[in-house]
Amino acid sequence: MKIINNIRLYRPFKDDGINDLFHVKIEDGKITAIHKGLSEEQGAHVIDGKQKVMSAAFNDSHMHLLRYGIMKKEIDFRDIISWEEMKKTVHHAFHQHDLEDHDWIVGNGIDDSQFEDIDHLLTAEDLEEFDYDKPMFFLHNDDHECLVNRKAMEIIREENIFEEKHEGCIQKDENGNWTGRFNDTALHLIKFHFRQKGKQDMYEAVKDSIPHLLKVGITSVHTDDLNISTSFPDLWNAYTELERKGELKITVHLHVFIYNLEDLKNFLSSFSKRTGDGTERVKVGAIKLFLDGTQRLHTAALRQPYHDKPETSGVLNYSQKELDELVQLAHQNRMQVAMHAIGDRTVEQSLNSLEKVRVEDLRHRIIHAQVLAPDLLERLQKIKPYLEIQPGFLMSEYNKTAKWVGKEQEKYCNAWKTVDSLQIPYTGSSDAPISSMDPHINIFAGVNRTDQQGNPKGGWMPEEKLSIDACYKSYTETPAYLEFKEKEKGKLEEGYEADFLFLSHHPKEVAPMELKNIQVLETWIKGNKVWEASESLKIKA
Repeated sequence: MKIINNIRLYRPFKDDGINDLFHVKIEDGKITAIHKGLSEEQGAHVIDGKQKVMSAAFNDSHMHLLRYGIMKKEIDFRDIISWEEMKKTVHHAFHQHDLEDHDWIVGNGIDDSQFEDIDHLLTAEDLEEFDYDKPMFFLHNDDHECLVNRKAMEIIREENIFEEKHEGCIQKDENGNWTGRFNDTALHLIKFHFRQKGKQDMYEAVKDSIPHLLKVGITSVHTDDLNISTSFPDLWNAYTELERKGELKITVHLHVFIYNLEDLKNFLSSFSKRTGDGTERVKVGAIKLFLDGTQRLHTAALRQPYHDKPETSGVLNYSQKELDELVQLAHQNRMQVAMHAIGDRTVEQSLNSLEKVRVEDLRHRIIHAQVLAPDLLERLQKIKPYLEIQPGFLMSEYNKTAKWVGKEQEKYCNAWKTVDSLQIPYTGSSDAPISSMDPHINIFAGVNRTDQQGNPKGGWMPEEKLSIDACYKSYTETPAYLEFKEKEKGKLEEGYEADFLFLSHHPKEVAPMELKNIQVLETWIKGNKVWEASESLKIKA
């Protein structure tokens, strides 16, 4: 037994005083008692919390953990703001990191729309400035687009991986020639055929990522990794081997990326485990479906034409019939479904499919749901799928949303306070590495609705600001419902798993604009300390 003594508590929607002191009893990895005041017991089992703030550990319900780890081993473009700087970065990486021994030259996090020294988006023609006789693959920061060179395009053409329906995701010039830029389903096929990782690469990438999670207080994740591995069993084996060797301190739910009905049938026939099944720390997650693309590329499916590109309303990856078949087959086989749906057209499509099954049985999910409308909110309130939201996205999109959807519909975009007031269940998440993994950055965005510099002043659509308690709950308590563990984890309560953090500040004692500066001092899992701030220096950059 342990007693964590002399601590303050932060529990969303609990009336604990900011300066009140408590002691918490822990036995067999669970909280057995929480008492106000100091413990009178003495001995080695009593740990002085030194009036630090204890809060429940975080659960990120939507991220890409393997990609995060792989990025650490590839060229990182996230801070590059010019074409000249990008060229220098590639040259440096090629010569300093022995990339000449690799089959492909690979980079991540590019956003060439921000480059200050060119007036166009990069193409394969621009990449000919590099004199390396190797295929090149550079992934956009939002994971919806890639740029490849001529050598890579030759390989892609030879393999003939695209079908007619993928033509809309292959970017072409005025003469109909490939530019070297591919998005959405075309990108997924390129990654699936050419960018797969072996079991050892996956093992090392995940292992290297774990300290980064613990540093920001994340002890559970739901991750979509399958487009980096052609085999779910291989992915499963990499994670469970980490667990067997004592390297996997966190709990992981592994999503299964499915492209079509045949993929789903193959998974169901070849893998016996279903949502929630698995080992102590590795569980089967949901069937992951991409219903549309992204607003940046005008491929998120809208019910009206894009305001700034009226010739298109986005891309639907499935017909309603196709989606119905996928959702129903998954549901019949006890598989939760998580659907990427950014635009209102695909949110509507998701709801149409979910109306045909009992959502409450498996707690199906809609990911992003950034563009809504009154009728969709009414249906969401009735059907109650779980929305997986990423407040951090609005920090870079607030000044673009009206351009994409128009001023009238803007008020229904990222309308999380409205969602909250209608009691539509939602979880907070990062979509890392697309946005910051740090929950406090995303909580900051949900509460303030600004970027980290405080823009726009007063917050974008300030009426949609979430409370601090609502944001913390979305990152701790609500994700446990997706796991059917709501009576076991996600709270500081008697009988719950002793997964908790010590924070540098109580969230209610700092100004809202300072929430992003709260630091995790210690991370505990099942009553054992697994990380403390002094270990930051040991984390691989």
